[in-house]
Amino acid sequence: IGGILVTQRVITIGDIQAFITYTRQFSQPISQTANIANIIQSTIAAAERVFELLAEEEEIPVKEPKVLEKVAGNVRFEHVSFGYGETLLMEDVDITIEAGTTTAIVGPTGAGKTTLINLLMRFYDVNDGKITIDGVDIRQMRRSDLRQAFGIVLQDTWLFKGTIKDNIAYGKTNATDDEIYRAAKAARADHFIQTLPDGYETILNEEASNISQGQKQLLTIARAMLADSPMMILDEATSSVDTRTEILIQQAMNELMKDRTSFVIAHRLSTIKDADTILVMDQGAIIEQGSHNELMEQDGFYASLYQSQFAEEDVG
Repeated sequence: IGGILVTQRVITIGDIQAFITYTRQFSQPISQTANIANIIQSTIAAAERVFELLAEEEEIPVKEPKVLEKVAGNVRFEHVSFGYGETLLMEDVDITIEAGTTTAIVGPTGAGKTTLINLLMRFYDVNDGKITIDGVDIRQMRRSDLRQAFGIVLQDTWLFKGTIKDNIAYGKTNATDDEIYRAAKAARADHFIQTLPDGYETILNEEASNISQGQKQLLTIARAMLADSPMMILDEATSSVDTRTEILIQQAMNELMKDRTSFVIAHRLSTIKDADTILVMDQGAIIEQGSHNELMEQDGFYASLYQSQFAEEDVG
């Protein structure tokens, strides 16, 4: 309409320009108001989470903590009961794990495998019963002392931006270069590190996407080896790597578990056949316990789980 009026010399082009500018000035505050309403809603949601965190009860420090001078690694779950809410997830769990042995924890999703480890690390406290390390109730130990006794290799690798050497050395304060190199060799990581342009000085980016998933896992194993903790927790880390890398990781894990009390959360049952004890969990209860051969002879839950995995592999 403005164009027609200009051709008829009723208005000038400047009038059209002024009209458009005024309409924009009119609509801009309305848009800003709508945006502010969205920001306020986001702020309220975020504030609820912050206040929920602040309202959490503080962790009560141990008044007279017991310190284990040298951790042997004898672990005992004595009639442990636990639940995240009112309903108990596990009830009257009784396990004895000898120092220097490997214990594999298997079972379907939601069976309570990770919960068992969370209780051992004291991320949660038991509702009833107690967990002891070398005869000392873990509730009588400082959380920091307890967690320093464990080395952990998780399925989800965690690496930070920095050199490969720094990432490995994160497991031990003031580690020497020789110690870092020895840990990398033991973890079967030295070979691939040497093939990188800058070797141990290669800088990993924010997501560590400039190395493969299997290489990330080998670095986290090297970190755990350098820390040299008396007890190990291994969450099966071979599910997303190729067969050759899986063999390397398995060799590195076997080296890592040598002469240490080790807990292995296993998904591929073929990787834990050599474990000293296999705990089979279902719905928070330990339904079977024993070595691989003993459980296969029982022909129970573990045997059917093991055979079904191999049937799937044969079909594949």
